[in-house]
Amino acid sequence: MKVYWKMVGGGQVILVLLCCLVTSDLALSQQDTSTEDPVSEIRHLLPKANFANNSVTNVTVQLGATAFLPCKYRHLADHQVSDDQVSWFRRRDWHILTTGIFTYTNDERFSVLHPEESDDWTLQIKYTTRRDNGTYECQLSTGTGVISQFVNLHVVVPQAFILGNKDYHVQLGSTIKLVCVIKQSPTPPQYVFWYHNDHMINYDTQRGGINVSTETGPKKTHSHLVITDARYQDSGNYTCSASNTQPAFSNVFVSHGDKMAAIQRQMAAGGPTSLDATCLWLWSLLVTAYLARR
Repeated sequence: MKVYWKMVGGGQVILVLLCCLVTSDLALSQQDTSTEDPVSEIRHLLPKANFANNSVTNVTVQLGATAFLPCKYRHLADHQVSDDQVSWFRRRDWHILTTGIFTYTNDERFSVLHPEESDDWTLQIKYTTRRDNGTYECQLSTGTGVISQFVNLHVVVPQAFILGNKDYHVQLGSTIKLVCVIKQSPTPPQYVFWYHNDHMINYDTQRGGINVSTETGPKKTHSHLVITDARYQDSGNYTCSASNTQPAFSNVFVSHGDKMAAIQRQMAAGGPTSLDATCLWLWSLLVTAYLARR
């Protein structure tokens, strides 16, 4: 910038400022190059400059949850992307799901999220099912062809299992400890309930001595069931049930000691047993069943 001073009549001084356009342009150019890329975080979702695009994104969602399939398109060089240029397809049957902000399916779970004048065209799928698994295509129609972005949707079903053998033997008066593990759950389950012979025992105050603790993690959830002072009535089927998860089962046998458990394992394996041992085993089962029903 150059500054000139000029004396005029009356002794007044007029300040004349002349801006150098070249210098100003250079300053702006330097400022632009130092600006942070505003779309760096979503660069992998945007089309290339030559419009040659086949980007693939993987989305994992839990069964029953809402899936959000991303799609972003910048404005074209000569004009803004119009609503009727962007469509979502399901590759499994080539069904047109949406065009612009309009939905072309009777399945009300599908809709497109597009804030006004934005470059975001997110496909929303509510209450996902196993049939929603597969590839979806977000297609932009241009004057010279189409640009496509692909999203692979994986709908996972959480699985529950109880650690250890299906048959759990414990001595009378000892402590019953069962651990239930829920895996393949992107979102921790909202609840984990324990049942004894179809009776929920999470909040059982009548029996007493029952404690349930649940630890959630990014990949797995652990639920611990602890029952102190085991009784004959505690024998039976135990079920671990979590939200949107197939339940897991374990059979608990409360007996006088390890001898009965050894007899049962020997009989299950087909090994020889004495007549007295067999009778004792049958008698123990009858007593346990009778006390469990009281």
